[in-house]
Amino acid sequence: MSDGDAIKDVTEWVAYLQEIGVRELDATIPSRPSFVATSKAAPQAAPKQPSPKRSPKAAAMAAPQAVPIREEKMSQGETLEQVQADLGDCTRCKLHEGRNKIVFGVGSPQAKLMIIGEGPGADEDASGEPFVGRAGKKLDEMLAAVGLSRDEVYIANIVKCRPPNNRDPERDEVETCYPFLARQIAAISPTAIVALGSPAAKTLLQTKTGITRLRGEWHEYNGIPVMPTFHPAYLLRAYTKENRRKVWEDLKAARARIDE
Repeated sequence: MSDGDAIKDVTEWVAYLQEIGVRELDATIPSRPSFVATSKAAPQAAPKQPSPKRSPKAAAMAAPQAVPIREEKMSQGETLEQVQADLGDCTRCKLHEGRNKIVFGVGSPQAKLMIIGEGPGADEDASGEPFVGRAGKKLDEMLAAVGLSRDEVYIANIVKCRPPNNRDPERDEVETCYPFLARQIAAISPTAIVALGSPAAKTLLQTKTGITRLRGEWHEYNGIPVMPTFHPAYLLRAYTKENRRKVWEDLKAARARIDE
């Protein structure tokens, strides 16, 4: 086993531990998953590996496909009400400092389709409900075009508090808030997910690929089909017939998937 292989092995392993919630390397470590190669190298090769005290954050940043999300253990049968109660009046990250209201989510707890965006805007921050401003009206139009209403789906965001000036959520903010979205998804167990815009799609799919390349094709999140498409706010800025057609095709595919 070469030095390069050993470093890659340890880096992938530490990044995996971070993703499943292990923050300290002296914590109880789960068994090695199948995607991390095991080694039969001689014992003397071990000292050449990186120090086990290397911070998980540094290892994750070194991994070429590291994405700022982390899974949490899911409680069997956990409800949306339980997730929201655990979230509480959240002050876990710096976004709480400028928010008015937490925007948890809205829609049917039995929804077959989840709509996931990036984060609340000014209107959402004021009302506490996702997608209620101009982008929300455009989303309602998009859903109506395929025969759906917001009462039939469940709408949530990657982060629950508005980022200042509607900027993209930062890495630490996503790391802190994403586990609550993961628990929402687990509680609803939708048939399909539509990811609106690049930040939502990249986070859910753990990729750096942009929305233009991702949209129009099915992807997967924990066994759930995911269809990335353009964010309604993008359509408001670039509302061309071509973009409208692309979003309509994406939503038609999602509608067909939940109707199967």
